[in-house]
Amino acid sequence: MRDRGHLLTEHPNPKSSGLDRMSTAEAFDLMNREDATVARAVSEARADICRAIELVVAAFHSGGRLIYVGAGTSGRLGVLDATECPPTFLSAPTMVQGVIAGGLEALTRSIEGAEDREEVGAAAVDERSVGPTDVVFGIATGGTTPFVHGALRRSKARGAKTVFLACVPANQVADEADVSIRVVTGPEVLTGSTRLKAGTATKMVLNMVTTIAMARIGKVYGNLMVDVNTAANAKLIDRGTRIVQTITELSRDEARRLLDSAQGQVKTAIVMHARQVDRSTAERLIKESDGPLARILAES
Repeated sequence: MRDRGHLLTEHPNPKSSGLDRMSTAEAFDLMNREDATVARAVSEARADICRAIELVVAAFHSGGRLIYVGAGTSGRLGVLDATECPPTFLSAPTMVQGVIAGGLEALTRSIEGAEDREEVGAAAVDERSVGPTDVVFGIATGGTTPFVHGALRRSKARGAKTVFLACVPANQVADEADVSIRVVTGPEVLTGSTRLKAGTATKMVLNMVTTIAMARIGKVYGNLMVDVNTAANAKLIDRGTRIVQTITELSRDEARRLLDSAQGQVKTAIVMHARQVDRSTAERLIKESDGPLARILAES
């Protein structure tokens, strides 16, 4: 069994050595102070995070996919981010995917041994027919997860671009990815529990990757989610209506009628109004412009 005690994420945090004797308020203050350091750690990895986003944008433009691969907390966060893309950006469910060691069962209960086999990670990549247009994004906060490294090696062999995210320095654990993101969050308040600061950092990075990439391919106008899936629930119907109102300056009732005539497609509704065209024409204009709403509105 490999000794992982040298990893920064496994080091005891001297600031929390008395955690079991702290009052609730003292423990809260400690964790809050430690969590406040995470954003700075993410900012220090800015250049590599931006490089990763550019790879994802290029993949999306070429019809490729973003595939997260992880185990435990890392895997769950990848699945979470992938799952939230279709309702937020009306993206195809296959466009952003999350692969977790142990499969779907690992989302709701710990299957820790599932992460220990490189060949299983490689097989997961083969099952998804990963190829040159895809980006495979491995997440292993402690840096060592065999499942993740196996998936990345196989992805690279299949011609895909690869990204690796860890919360330990590269001199502690190496990787072979095209882009290596190291968000060094330091020792956890609870020694080795990377669901804490490292998990928070992971969520922040994944938020940036998909949000910025989706904005770059035209699924955002200003800061509005103009490709929101209004068929998902009442909250998103309301949000879509308000987005149409904001951009067209129509009344709420008028905006809702326009959205209905566009079959719930916010971007289509806005183009119908701006260009005074029917739904099919608006859809054609959107397709011809390759998505960005600003380009279409500038011509109206």
